[in-house]
Amino acid sequence: MKKIALIAFLLAVCVAAGRAQESRQDISISGTGLIEPFIASSTDVQVHSNTAFGALLSYRFMLTPSSALEANYGMTYQNKIHYYTNPQNIEVLTRTQEISAAYVRTFNFRKFNPFLEAGPGVFIFLPIRNSGTTSLDVKQQTQIGAVYGAGVAYEISPSFDIRAEFRGNITKVPTFGYTLFNTNKYYNIYNPVLGVAYHF
Repeated sequence: MKKIALIAFLLAVCVAAGRAQESRQDISISGTGLIEPFIASSTDVQVHSNTAFGALLSYRFMLTPSSALEANYGMTYQNKIHYYTNPQNIEVLTRTQEISAAYVRTFNFRKFNPFLEAGPGVFIFLPIRNSGTTSLDVKQQTQIGAVYGAGVAYEISPSFDIRAEFRGNITKVPTFGYTLFNTNKYYNIYNPVLGVAYHF
């Protein structure tokens, strides 16, 4: 009986080891830019912003050699969103967080690996209450949206690659709790990314 249990245990360990060798995982850290476009709405509200800079942390699990699932967390340092609605001008200094998941399709060409990705995302707009924010009554806002992107990974060793990507974040223009800021429009935020990935 003990021999049977030992053989079953060894078989289970061998199967697990074989699957571990087949699995491909990686983690990457990247610098990002967040470029929010100018919005002019039907409600006579105009919204524009300067560029924000931040970081993006990503984890990929390879389902097959050419497809993967990805989880992302990103945060910007700060940028200023400017709302103009006659006669008021209001500025909100903001940090933006991204929590997203995506399906990634990779195409292998020797050391170059172009890829496409798309999936759902949550975007959290965090107002910074200081002298850069005109109204201190602004509130944190969470929006549901989507991410998409295309990029290329260049393999510098079996364990590391360099990734460059152009991503897009789609979400409603934040109002920070002010009905006056409502634009009834969506942002298509441009998000260039450059970073390094480690495979394990």
